[in-house]
Amino acid sequence: MADQSFPITGFSSLAIHAGHRQDPNYAHLTPIYATSTFVYDDAEQGMRRFSGREEGYIYTRWGNPTSREAEEKIAALETFGITDDSGDPLRVKSYLQSSGMAAVSSLFMTTLQAGDKVLSHYSLYGGTQEHMNTLLPNFGVEAIIADLRNLNIVEDMLKQHPAIKMIYLETPANPTIQCVDIEAITRLGKQHGKLIACDNTFATPYLQQPFKYGVDFIVHSTTKFLNGHGTAVGGIFMGRDVSFMQGRTYKIYKALGGNSSPYDAFLLVNGIKTLELRMERHCSNAEKVATLLTSHPAVASVNYNGLSTHPDYAVAKKQMRHPGAMMSFELKGGLQAGIHFMNRLRLCTRTVSLGTCDTLLSHPASMTHYSVPKEQREQYGITDGLIRMSVGMENVADILNDLEQALNES
Repeated sequence: MADQSFPITGFSSLAIHAGHRQDPNYAHLTPIYATSTFVYDDAEQGMRRFSGREEGYIYTRWGNPTSREAEEKIAALETFGITDDSGDPLRVKSYLQSSGMAAVSSLFMTTLQAGDKVLSHYSLYGGTQEHMNTLLPNFGVEAIIADLRNLNIVEDMLKQHPAIKMIYLETPANPTIQCVDIEAITRLGKQHGKLIACDNTFATPYLQQPFKYGVDFIVHSTTKFLNGHGTAVGGIFMGRDVSFMQGRTYKIYKALGGNSSPYDAFLLVNGIKTLELRMERHCSNAEKVATLLTSHPAVASVNYNGLSTHPDYAVAKKQMRHPGAMMSFELKGGLQAGIHFMNRLRLCTRTVSLGTCDTLLSHPASMTHYSVPKEQREQYGITDGLIRMSVGMENVADILNDLEQALNES
């Protein structure tokens, strides 16, 4: 076990060692604490635990040692090298959740109430968009969707709708890979007294740290790049106001019951340790894939922030270490071309997730957005021939060969 006082200077070192505490039985890795409840030496200790006068675990829905390590590890990565207004290392509080959508739900339930509005971008993960469109209205909360890449529009919305309490960002966005300027929107939002939340799933803290730009909350689907192996579903919700997170947020977290299982937390902890190495390979491969796609006659356009022709290239370059491993591309043949291309893949995987070691592709028009009317889909840039791609860690020549053979027959 690393000495906790040792000054860690590297991201990978932090990913491996942050959050780890010596197990009482001296296990090398934090074990899976597969227990629903925890015991006390005596009644007085139980009283101290329940009153908050003594730190300790009570019930796994309220907290668990395996989950705690994941929480502290991700928080350390999201705040690495960032200081607060006093110049001290930034402290945040996080809660591991059963899924990314549980994290989003906790965020909304904690911060919004009847009469509030939330402003967000028009390209969002489908689950988040559904939450905003169908669930929030049941609680008297309205979602306003606009192009947050245009700061004039953002300012107009804030002036027209004083009830907006939160600006919710997802950058890069799903599945169009659009980027919004975190720093500029946060500055503008704070001028109007708004909360700022950011989904950092696509980028991970290795590529992008929203807390650096003053956002209040960050959520992740830890199922994706943070876990990296597709072995567990999870999410995390973190905030920079530690008192708020330990107070109201913790009460709602316990009441909603969306905690992660210790087993999934264990898999997540061990996946995170290789995050930097994996992201470097993912990103390197993605650059070469984008180059192939932009020159292929069957491809009409490529949405990848590493291309200088992409409208969000400058924003991505400003706030991301690398454009990332996510992209989407439009096939000239539309719906049938998309279906035919997907059917011809021989190495890459046909599925709707992302962030695993293998290359994953999905065709939203025939899969995730099949039930969405075409007109509505296209408003958000989800056209019939759009393919979303999470570039994996295979030998890049094999990825390119598979794409090329599938495209040549599309």
